[in-house]
Amino acid sequence: MTDKILVTRSSMPLLEEYIDEIKDIWQSHWLTNMGTKHQALQAELRRFFGVPNIDLFTNGHMALELSLQAMNLQGEVITTPFTFASTTHAIVRNGLTPVFCDVDPVDFTMDVTKLESFITDRTCAIVPVHVYGNICHVEEIERIAHKYELKVLYDAAHTFGETYKGRSTAAFGDVSCFSFHATKVFHTIEGGAACFRDEEFGKKLYQLKNFGIKNEECVDGVGANAKMNEFCAAMGLCNLRHVEEEIAKRGRVVARYRERLAGVPGVQLNPVQADVKPNYAYFPVVFEEDVFGATREEVADALAAQGIGARKYFYPLTNTFECFHGAFDVEKTPVALHLSRHVLTLPLYADLELRDVDRICDIVLACRR
Repeated sequence: MTDKILVTRSSMPLLEEYIDEIKDIWQSHWLTNMGTKHQALQAELRRFFGVPNIDLFTNGHMALELSLQAMNLQGEVITTPFTFASTTHAIVRNGLTPVFCDVDPVDFTMDVTKLESFITDRTCAIVPVHVYGNICHVEEIERIAHKYELKVLYDAAHTFGETYKGRSTAAFGDVSCFSFHATKVFHTIEGGAACFRDEEFGKKLYQLKNFGIKNEECVDGVGANAKMNEFCAAMGLCNLRHVEEEIAKRGRVVARYRERLAGVPGVQLNPVQADVKPNYAYFPVVFEEDVFGATREEVADALAAQGIGARKYFYPLTNTFECFHGAFDVEKTPVALHLSRHVLTLPLYADLELRDVDRICDIVLACRR
């Protein structure tokens, strides 16, 4: 049997490049607490995104959770359940109530035609989620948020390097939060960032990520420890130099998948969005078994039997988690529920060989009956 193919594999710089990047840490002995690597990566990402302000975090979850906390919100937050656990947990851990809007059946992001119907006098914010690299309907979300004076915090974990009409996804909303986890298009091993416009908000956010410390003699808030360390920042500096090349490699993989799977009855592929510069973050496939002839589970099992990993992502929906048992009515998000039961993300990473893509597609297509 050939080597196993995982659903993703981290892009990494040459070992020599990373070693060269971290050498000066041995001279400074400064390992964390916003050192020179942290400051350098923050500056490089600010330029890369074209945003006025950015702060780095130990992971993307803390970027979102602390951004919500820094806004001092109360009440209900409209979001979607078709996301990773982090999004919903960040809301709940702030004492806020998630209100779940269904998703668009084509691009899997928040269904903006339904958004306004969920707004009440208790609504304080909207947390839309860019999914698989698909960008939310940002213009309509902005219009609705402005109309009702609501904060907008984007979970932008899947859209590093993407632009819509020439504008980075980091620039939308009051805050856009990114994950730099090892599985992402760009990573710092573990890490995350929040991009924002309001400098006063940024001061609160910075204080929250550093234990609520205002200065050496004053701690006037209850915060967390969410500081990115120097070794993670160094990995980010290395990876940022190569990210466009890595995205281009991912694009070639996606093109081959589309060549092999587009137009197959019972197979729904990720849409190609207008005015979007994509990052090819994931390759989700929605299988309709009554047309395709096999279930998502059968396809996943067939791939696994050949040492190929695929992921039911996102499944289960966050509004069905056991920790929220009985709290939410999943039937109110039928599109998200259907997608969660039929979607399978196929392997995708920069160095995936096209012959392996062909092998994966051969196995998938052989599942048809």
